[in-house]
Amino acid sequence: MHHDRFDYSPIIDRPNLRLPGNARVALWVVPNIEHFLFDRPSTSLVPFTAPFVPDVLNYGWRDYGVRVGIWRLMEALERHGIRGTVALNSDVCDRYPRIIEEGLKLKWDWMGHGTNNSTLLNSQDKAEEQGIVKGVLHKISQATGRRPKGWLGPALTESFNTLDILAEEGVEFVADWCNDDLPYQMRTTAGKMYSIPYSLEINDICAFLDLKKSADEFYRMIMDQFEVLYEEGKKSPRVMSICLHPFIIGHPFRIKYLNRALAEIAANDGVWLATGTEIIEWFKKESEAGGGRG
Repeated sequence: MHHDRFDYSPIIDRPNLRLPGNARVALWVVPNIEHFLFDRPSTSLVPFTAPFVPDVLNYGWRDYGVRVGIWRLMEALERHGIRGTVALNSDVCDRYPRIIEEGLKLKWDWMGHGTNNSTLLNSQDKAEEQGIVKGVLHKISQATGRRPKGWLGPALTESFNTLDILAEEGVEFVADWCNDDLPYQMRTTAGKMYSIPYSLEINDICAFLDLKKSADEFYRMIMDQFEVLYEEGKKSPRVMSICLHPFIIGHPFRIKYLNRALAEIAANDGVWLATGTEIIEWFKKESEAGGGRG
């Protein structure tokens, strides 16, 4: 089957856009802050015990992120003047309120990311999914004081109804569709929706667990991505994401290389260190000014 969410749009045929300050690259960094249920499998370092219930080995490895890794990540982003755009499981608001408290101090941006990362959005009926989305947005609004404008599905999952449900609830952009270097407009039954560039590969889960990269190789991947986008940005600006999970990047032997990459990127003129919401607000204004629809 085919979808009707957006049309094919070659990036070379789109109107030229201008980032704030005539920047070449807009960089947004996405910490995924998640809660995992004790009796369900999820992202695992050791496959052998992954089917066990409970799987203490892999659960403990993931739990390191909210206990230790997140604080290193917060320090790294603050050091380089970057406000994180958090993909937030709403269960985090109840389970780890200290993280929300510190994120608010840092003026981080918040996106919905499902209830927890053990419950995916692909098998519920429409009414059940509507209830999940409503509950997630309400909980995050209560905890942070602001209703999220963005959404990343847990494990980037969607049903056929997800975009329509999100639009009905006032969500303006999603990061699930990793198919572009610029935002673009999507179609829903409830009005406009925008896709924002997100990466599966400049992403610590895929880089370390699937591609088996070392920390210094991940640093090189980040810089290679940035250097090409920065060069392309001379003609037309680009959006770059760095997608992170505290239980992976938050280990000492990895965070060192993230710090190195962020320092080198931030040292360049022509880089806009932005949040996801800021990028979409910019894109909407550019589109209304006469260009940018993808």
